[in-house]
Amino acid sequence: MTGDETAESQKDDERAVIYLDYQASTPTDARVVAAMLPYFTTRFGNPHSVDHSYGHAAAAAVDGARAKVASIIGAEAREIVFTSGATESNNLAIKGAARFARRTQDKAHVVTCATEHKCVLESCRRLEADGCRVTYLPVGANGLVDLDALAAAITRETALVSIMAVNNEIGVIQPIAEIGALCQERGVTLHTDAAQAVGKVSLDVNAANVDLMSISGHKIYGPMGIGALYVRRRPRARLDALADGGGQERGLRSGTVPLPLAVGLGEALAIAQVEMATESARLAKLRERLLGSLLARLDGVHVNGDLEARIPGNLNLAFAGVEGRALMTGSSERSRFPWARPALRQRSSSLTCSGRLGSIRSAPRRACASGSGGSPPTTRSTSPSRPWRKRSRGCADRML
Repeated sequence: MTGDETAESQKDDERAVIYLDYQASTPTDARVVAAMLPYFTTRFGNPHSVDHSYGHAAAAAVDGARAKVASIIGAEAREIVFTSGATESNNLAIKGAARFARRTQDKAHVVTCATEHKCVLESCRRLEADGCRVTYLPVGANGLVDLDALAAAITRETALVSIMAVNNEIGVIQPIAEIGALCQERGVTLHTDAAQAVGKVSLDVNAANVDLMSISGHKIYGPMGIGALYVRRRPRARLDALADGGGQERGLRSGTVPLPLAVGLGEALAIAQVEMATESARLAKLRERLLGSLLARLDGVHVNGDLEARIPGNLNLAFAGVEGRALMTGSSERSRFPWARPALRQRSSSLTCSGRLGSIRSAPRRACASGSGGSPPTTRSTSPSRPWRKRSRGCADRML
């Protein structure tokens, strides 16, 4: 091939690829980039330098972003703590709340779910290594936590319950309001990892009695490297800080707030708040169209998790007799070598995706479940295994 032919082939290849992993990460919305740019170049002041105009302007921009983050979840601006992302937010919430409760109330028990994000499970493992007891609740075949099992798991020693709002793999929506009511009744702090929920479903931290909520920027068309943790003020959710420093962010997260990234997170959530209803309706129709097409053309297609209690942009499927890794390998080969598609067609015909970019990952034959909803909770010294987790994930977010 000549240089021109190679370049043209690469362009054709790029046009053939549809990105199908939007629950892992999204592109930054052009409107978000535009809002961020001035704070990289001309409005670059340190928001914690309050002795001059540059610092004042930067602080005002951070305050504006904080208010936008708070608005979409029904919180107060001063209840928002900026972090580097949901992983840091989850670590701060879980370790911070558990350590404070153990230090001041002699409570050393945490309840979570077997299907949580790895950073939640690893935080719990760290607490176990420090002497805390952790109960990992199973989920039913629909991917949802059983409320009776949760109620039975909470004891007088329970300091924290951590249940994600939307599963990052199969997209099911946990009954956070009911969980919040239970935790409030039992006097237990509730944390929820809402990285996959904020901007996709309506959330109200007060109505749901949520004490701590984790948020991520790059899941909702914001920049990478920024997130937030909602920390309730009244009644106050108490945390031990994980890092020492200048005492920024109410003393909970020392370090200079990254001004452009905070502005970007605020702008992304403001856009999501305006567009959420119409986008959800659009995605729901596209998901129905995609699923209907697959079921009409293929045998052995199984939907993992509850189809109703699910964010509109997610579709997690299993294809009978097809391993997830082989399915994704076939998809990768097709995108890298367009001329090889006829030979690969039969092998990967069970993978059909669409997106606006959307995301469908392959999934194993069975639904995400580590036990029946009525099974008793288990307490283990290590995080539970989840055989479906690494092999497959699925979502169809923002599809064409």
